[in-house]
Amino acid sequence: MPKMSNASRHLVATNLEFYELRVYTLKNEQQQKLVTDYFENAAIPALNRLGINNIGVFTELKPIGQTNIYVLIPYNSWDDVLNLQNSLPGEAEYLKKAAPYLNAPATEPAYERIESSLLRAFKHMPKVQAPAKNPRIFELRRYEHASESAGLKKLEMFNDAGEIDIFKRLGFNPVFFGETLIGGLRPNLTYMVTFDDMAAHDSHWKSFGGDPEWKKLSAIPDYADAKLVSHITSTFLTPAACSQI
Repeated sequence: MPKMSNASRHLVATNLEFYELRVYTLKNEQQQKLVTDYFENAAIPALNRLGINNIGVFTELKPIGQTNIYVLIPYNSWDDVLNLQNSLPGEAEYLKKAAPYLNAPATEPAYERIESSLLRAFKHMPKVQAPAKNPRIFELRRYEHASESAGLKKLEMFNDAGEIDIFKRLGFNPVFFGETLIGGLRPNLTYMVTFDDMAAHDSHWKSFGGDPEWKKLSAIPDYADAKLVSHITSTFLTPAACSQI
């Protein structure tokens, strides 16, 4: 039996999920329907059969023009990430249901482009936590860092210094936290929180800013946002009918 590398041992030992975050750029409602139908009828059932669950499919809450579609695919292990591309092409049921999407002609493509990032879950929240299926909005937040060392320090702040615990205690219902391993605008981390509506969003963030534990944590010089976060992108999303999150 071949020896497992130190890196592979680490990936197995940590038992952290990996996340593929896809963004589909679309130009019209026909493409939006093709992509959402693909996930509802083909991709999500096939992924579920492979043991991959809690797949999120989202549209923008207030798009400028045609919405993008955001897809979150959690993988149980690094092996699942590597094996997926080999598994789906051999699934007859998947290929049948996915045909309108997979075989869309170049003159009428199913989408304009797909941008994908590969993320690794934070050790303090190693698995996706799907919220209750009530009407709600989701906020996807990306923190970009000026350097890799700043990114590692922000990870420390979330994992070891208690920032994730503040989110949970204040009722942000976090869905996932992920460190971007492969993707654009690195170094960065991305996470998702959820609220009943925009009023609840505003109220929760106001509470966060005034929370004594957050004030104490953010006052530590090494954890100052000015040192660790160079840019924040916030995207508000709503789940598609087929979304499992």
